[in-house]
Formats: sequence, structure tokens, C-alpha cells
Amino acid sequence: MDFNITEEQELLLESLREVMDRDCTEAYMRECNERHESPKRFIDALTEAGFGMLGVPEEYGGTPVDTMTLMLVAEEICKNGGPHFVFGQALSIADMLAYGSEEQKRQCMEEVTHGRVGFVLGFTEPQAGSDSSAIATTFKRKDGKVYLNGHKSFMSNALTAKYMLCLARNADEIEGESKRNAFSMWWMPMRSEGVTVEPLSKIGWHMMDTCEVYLRDVELDGKDLVGTEGDGFMQAMVNFEVERLLMAASLLGYAECAFGDAARYANQRVQFGKPIGKNQLIQEKITFMKIKIENMRNMVYRTAWEIDNHMGVQTDSALAKLYCAQAANQVVDDAMQIMGGIGYTTDCRISRIWIDSRVQRIGGGTDEVMIHIAGRQILKEYQ
Repeated sequence: MDFNITEEQELLLESLREVMDRDCTEAYMRECNERHESPKRFIDALTEAGFGMLGVPEEYGGTPVDTMTLMLVAEEICKNGGPHFVFGQALSIADMLAYGSEEQKRQCMEEVTHGRVGFVLGFTEPQAGSDSSAIATTFKRKDGKVYLNGHKSFMSNALTAKYMLCLARNADEIEGESKRNAFSMWWMPMRSEGVTVEPLSKIGWHMMDTCEVYLRDVELDGKDLVGTEGDGFMQAMVNFEVERLLMAASLLGYAECAFGDAARYANQRVQFGKPIGKNQLIQEKITFMKIKIENMRNMVYRTAWEIDNHMGVQTDSALAKLYCAQAANQVVDDAMQIMGGIGYTTDCRISRIWIDSRVQRIGGGTDEVMIHIAGRQILKEYQ
């Protein structure tokens, strides 16, 4: 396998760096983070430069690219201090493009093409985090209409998104081992009567809202069904491996960003008459941080290569997400230690990265779930 960047990929990354130098300065990121505001100027610049439609099929106005290119862009954004969530719409809307009606796809793409979030992904609930099959939100048909009732938790972008792709259980289905085929996807306008959105206060991710969403007799039509009734759970699983890999690529970028800042600081910061980088304990940290970053890069790039070569990656995507989530947090934490007191201030972007990276061991599949997915698959190979 060849991980050399092509000329087209290098030109794309150069264009991205130009956008970031202009519209994603650290001063602007700090301002957005402190004000708990979305970095709209940066998102608009990415949209104008075509990055918002990167990976979207051509028939929907996008620019098709391979998985490796998507990972390189995600890595580069975070490597240069940008937030992870500004890129990756092509993967998040895959369910809608695969299963949505023409009207639903048109509504979704109207948002995406203008740099807005296509929809809120309505899966997680208070009792259904890692166990998506425990979703309790229900849909019930009555007098030619469909009514949703339930409570969705940790919903990203719920304050601004126009729609939710809501996974709900048939209220008439009997509980049991076969309950997964009782789930269906519904295309729900967020401003429907009966929808209540309550923002959550978080320690990080201040540039993106996260909310609780309550559904009480939210009225939909039968045409708002997405895909096939009863297949909602399996439809939701269609793109998880690539989405997890995108998270791993972003974590790689975060680690590289923190590492670069710490290494430069170690060369500049003088204590006891010499740069702290001359001390062996600092050199040890720098060395093992570099090893972790190279391991992360190899796992992300190899898994992307496997996807592009139509190979199964259920195990490798779980391993990449697990390792990158843990290793990136270790690298960023060591970077803060090298930076010392200044690293703990909001003047230093490592403090923001340190906080924002931690949740990646939870979201998109916890460490424990990744171990379960990978472990059972590995054991199957030796039966």
C-alpha cells in the first residue's frame, strides 16, 4: 500500500491551509470558543471553497473523492487548530442520500449546500447510549397520521438544524429479542409542534450546541418515513465504520497540533539556563508522543486504504477509533505538561484541544464498545 499524497491531494490541502490562514486564525477560534459560538466565518469559507461538498456524489452537486482524501482533510483541519465538526457532512448525510425520498434529499441538500447541518441524528437517549437497541422513542399511526413521543439526548446542533433523522420504535411492537426490526427512521422538522429543545452545559465543545430534545405527540405524515419501515436500525449502521475512522483522523490532527506546539515550546522555554527540550524527561515525552502519532497515522491511512479497496474494516475501524481516541488524549495531555502553566490557560490552544479531545473516547462509540466490536471479531478469526 502506498501512502504517498498525490499531486491533487497536496493541492487540495494547500487550498485548505490558505482558507485556514485567512478564516481560522487562533484568535478567531479562541473568540468563538469563549463566546460559545459556531465559527460561522470559517464554515462559510470552507463552503465557498467547496470543502462542504467534498465526498458528496456528483448528482447532488458534490465532488466525489476517495476515503483517504476525506481523512487527509479532516486531519489537516484539526492539525491547524480547527474544530473537528466543521467537516464530514458527506458521511453524516449518507443515510439520507441512500434511503431518503426525493423531497427529503432535496430538503437535506438545501441545508448542506449552504454550509448548514443537514440534520440532527436522533439516536441517543438517556437509557440508550452505547445500546442503540434500547431506544424507547415511539411512533404510532392514528387517523392517517404518525405521532412521535420520546426523549433524545446529547443532540448536536439541535438549536440550529432544521430537521432530525429520528429513530423510533413501533409503539405496537412487542418487546423481545427481535425488537431491532421494530425501528424505523423518520424525517422530522425540528420546528414541529411538540418538539422542545433544551441546551446542555458542557465542559468542552463550546463552538457546537448539544441539547436534550423532547418529543410529545409530534405529528408527521406517512411520507416522512425514511427508507423501509422496520429497517431503521440496519439503515443507521450503514456508514458507522467510515464515520468512526473520520473521528480517528480528526484525533490524529489534534495530536499533531498539540505536539507541534509543545515541541516548539520545548525549544524556546529556558529554565535553569537551558531550553527545557535539553532535559531527558522532556525528550522522553517528545519521543513517545511522536511514536503514538506515527501509529495513529498508520492505522488511519491503512484503514482508509482498505475501504478504498473495498475490504471489510469492521475490526480495523474499531481498532483505529479506540487507539486514536486514547493515544491522542495521551499526546495532548503530555503536550500540556510540557507547556506547564501556560498550557492550562485559555491563551493556549492546547487547553481547548485537551478538553475537546476527551469526549471522543465517549462519542461515536465508547472505548469499551470499540473493544467489544474488535474483540469478538478477532476471536472469530481463530475459531
